[in-house]
Amino acid sequence: MSPRKAVHAKEEKPIAVYGAMAGNATIAAAKGVAAFFTGSSAMFSECVHSLVDTANEGLLLFGMHRARRRPDAQHPFGYGKELYFWSLIVAIVLFGIGGGISFFEGVTHVTGHVSEGAASPLWNYAVIAIALVAEGTSWGIALHELLPKLKARGVLSTIRDAKDPTVVTVLLEDSAALIGLLFAFLGVLLTEVTGSPVYDGIASMLIGLTLAGVAALLAYESRSLLIGETADPAVVAGIREVTNEDPDVAIAGEPLTMHFGPNDILLNLDVRFRPGLSSEQIMSVVDRLEQAIRGRYPEIRRIFIEAESLRRDGSKPPMR
Repeated sequence: MSPRKAVHAKEEKPIAVYGAMAGNATIAAAKGVAAFFTGSSAMFSECVHSLVDTANEGLLLFGMHRARRRPDAQHPFGYGKELYFWSLIVAIVLFGIGGGISFFEGVTHVTGHVSEGAASPLWNYAVIAIALVAEGTSWGIALHELLPKLKARGVLSTIRDAKDPTVVTVLLEDSAALIGLLFAFLGVLLTEVTGSPVYDGIASMLIGLTLAGVAALLAYESRSLLIGETADPAVVAGIREVTNEDPDVAIAGEPLTMHFGPNDILLNLDVRFRPGLSSEQIMSVVDRLEQAIRGRYPEIRRIFIEAESLRRDGSKPPMR
């Protein structure tokens, strides 16, 4: 499979997003049932968490669909950045609804305005165990897709430099879900041991704070992509290498790149050619450079090269 076909295949099959959506929808129902019968604040927060995550995956899929639209007169560079917009909406929903409701529910329990249900807490333990399996599976799928980058760069660099927000969002949401399940388990356990709902409420508040923290990180990354992030440093270095290797290139300026989508990069390149080239020869070199760059990096879909020849005496007009 060619690199370009591989890119399209990945765009058409967001396995991590579909897997997370199916898992979250299933366990949201289970958590809701457990919260209804036991009155657990932590389980209610976990139910809200899973419902929000399910909606978020739906928003990401919607954003991916919208981002695939072809360029038109109003948006000549296409709609790729719409995916980044919907990723920002996901962060807002996660922070406002998921984190806010969970934290408020915990405060309500801690202040004693809600009484615990009479059902056995075994409901909660069973649902937490099921949720751990489902969330762990979804987390594993997302981790598998990011594993090569994680090994090469580490966690923080991979998240910071990621241009596709879908898999990163799923991985962070599922990580928050696993942490939330740990808080829920401790809250239910301590409430059962002590007989006080305060611990259950504290667990709910911690779940809310976890969601808010993940949402803030996602919002920051989405903002950076919306503003316009450069391509990966390795890609920029590769563009320099391809350009400087051409025998008819005398000097090349710094490549200016910007992501319009995870696999849609714009490149502006200022190039000076060796003296004595005719306009036809310069155009031939430009075509050669474009083919070489696209051959190595098919995600660079738009290339604008400003061609400039050296003066006959070999002197160099100032490079902008």
